[in-house]
Amino acid sequence: MSDVRVTVQRDSEREERVVTTGTTAADLFQGERSVVAARVAGELKDLAYELADGEVVEPVEITSEDGLNILRHSTAHVMAQAVQELFPEAKLGIGPPIKDGFYYDFDVETPFHPDDLKRIEKKMQEIQKRGQKFVRRPVSDDAAREELAAEPYKLELIGLKGSAADAAEGASAEVGAGELTIYDNVDAKSGDLCWKDLCRGPHLPSTRVIPAFKLMRSAAAYWRGSEKNKQLQRIYGTAWPTKDELKAYLEFLAEAEKRDHRKLGSELDLFSIPEDIGSGLAVFHPKGGVIRRVMEDYSRRRHEESGYEFVYTPHATKGKLFEKSGHLDWYADGMYPPMQLDEGIDYYLKPMNCPMHNLIFDARGRSYRELPLRLFEFGTVYRYEKSGVVHGLTRARGFTQDDAHIYCTKEQMADELDSTLTFVLDLLRDYGLTDFYLELSTKDPEKFVGSDEAWEEATETLRKVAEKQGLPLVPDPGGAAFYGPKISVQTKDAIGRTWQMSTVQLDFNLPERFDLEYTAADGTKQRPVMIHRALFGSIERFFAVLLEHYAGAFPAWLAPVQATCIPIGDAHVPYLAEFAAQAKAKGLRVEVDSSSDRMQKKIRNAQKAKVPFMIIAGDEDMAAGAVSFRYRDGSQKNGIPRDEAIAEILDIVERRVQV
Repeated sequence: MSDVRVTVQRDSEREERVVTTGTTAADLFQGERSVVAARVAGELKDLAYELADGEVVEPVEITSEDGLNILRHSTAHVMAQAVQELFPEAKLGIGPPIKDGFYYDFDVETPFHPDDLKRIEKKMQEIQKRGQKFVRRPVSDDAAREELAAEPYKLELIGLKGSAADAAEGASAEVGAGELTIYDNVDAKSGDLCWKDLCRGPHLPSTRVIPAFKLMRSAAAYWRGSEKNKQLQRIYGTAWPTKDELKAYLEFLAEAEKRDHRKLGSELDLFSIPEDIGSGLAVFHPKGGVIRRVMEDYSRRRHEESGYEFVYTPHATKGKLFEKSGHLDWYADGMYPPMQLDEGIDYYLKPMNCPMHNLIFDARGRSYRELPLRLFEFGTVYRYEKSGVVHGLTRARGFTQDDAHIYCTKEQMADELDSTLTFVLDLLRDYGLTDFYLELSTKDPEKFVGSDEAWEEATETLRKVAEKQGLPLVPDPGGAAFYGPKISVQTKDAIGRTWQMSTVQLDFNLPERFDLEYTAADGTKQRPVMIHRALFGSIERFFAVLLEHYAGAFPAWLAPVQATCIPIGDAHVPYLAEFAAQAKAKGLRVEVDSSSDRMQKKIRNAQKAKVPFMIIAGDEDMAAGAVSFRYRDGSQKNGIPRDEAIAEILDIVERRVQV
């Protein structure tokens, strides 16, 4: 044996170690139970990896992002083994880790039933307790084809190795771009082979290292994500470093399910997505319409106060407009097919408003004195999202953007971006969102227009503007639209989920494509800078985010019904009708429940409708010219003069606070 010198890297600390030939990463981190893999020279390796002289080795903890992925990928293998033990005819697809869990695709004759998932989970627990080892084994392409001859989807993946297609739908987790490897699940006692799978790895050292998992659901999924391919059965699961973390995650999912905007939208009679209209195309019911109108009205007022001018544009346009803007080159897959009109001219439903706003800017000569020019529109757009990604109001095919395009000089650019981002964040706070970070999306080297110099200047300007807000700034390499970099405002809701909200995009390119000009102070023609800005993103999506954030219990200023009047008996209905009329005259949204239900049933109905206030009246209240004032949390004040009750509601509404 000879000495092997390695460097152990832990964050910023480095430790030189001398070990012997044959020492593995597992030997190096012996006794550190939380270490499940190693990063050697930047590449993830199994703990069974034998160290070579001069290598830099980092421990990978199970709680790290890489560690969680390895845990979940290993659990996916255990699930696939369990499926094939219970359903020997099942053919294997792919099984990558995903956010908070994993999945595996199977070709089976009959779709999985919930009872099947229970059986599979029980079998997984048996495999986990056996303590099978995950053993990596390099193979040639021909040897892999011979070993996996009964697995047609694995054979297809072997043919994809190293191609661009191997990244589709998690396939790179199977084959990568280098040598092929098979992972054998080996019995710890006998050394017998229990199961095997084509996989790039790495994996946990043993199934015993899997602490906690649960299968969630099954669904249909096209092979490698293409509708042209066969539909397989996908089983989703989740795995966590501890049972407590699994329990917390399942509780989180239960809470998220209660807040699902599609469920609340139906229960509270706010909106629906009728099949007769089509997937991703919503209609708002009267109560949802009230919330939406209030959202829009407040936004309009704030925009007017900040110097925006309102414009309106049509829903469809000739295709040549999107040729000019570049959208037909870069965005055609996201657009509805054209309509052939006017003797063969292509018309498109618009997927965005910016080309039309450029035409408004260009409708007449512009002077530097008009800049910055801030054009704003609630513009409905249409995007042909694939059926598999359409999701209620958060991923729709028709939606209304609160879209603004700001035209300014280069000298005004930094200040305008700064004031725009401040305006965006302040308005989001008014709607009750307060926990933010910013994301800076930079150029996709394969999908952009304009010069590198213009992109660099735009990106650096946005970076400086973002840093002034004092919020965390996270890079998003390659995430920009084709015409310029952007800042995205990311916000956390009441249960800690992150949503992308507003975007601010800097664009030197569309003004060039549309030949936009203004007359400068010296009489020369200059090119304006264009800022794209969507605050809500879309009204529908923002509506859904707020609905889930508040779990349907909107603050009084947004609630469709701000107070429900509940008479103790029929004799008290006229008295409360007078109260409601007085409140409505002050601009409040108040209803009287004059139904035949008993009072307690009326209170329960108001609670289920998540009405902020209940106004109750009986004989004593009528005699005193007062009401009993009941809050959403169940607390109550009795004998409140009617004027004071209305004043309190008005105060809470005007301050836009949650009660």
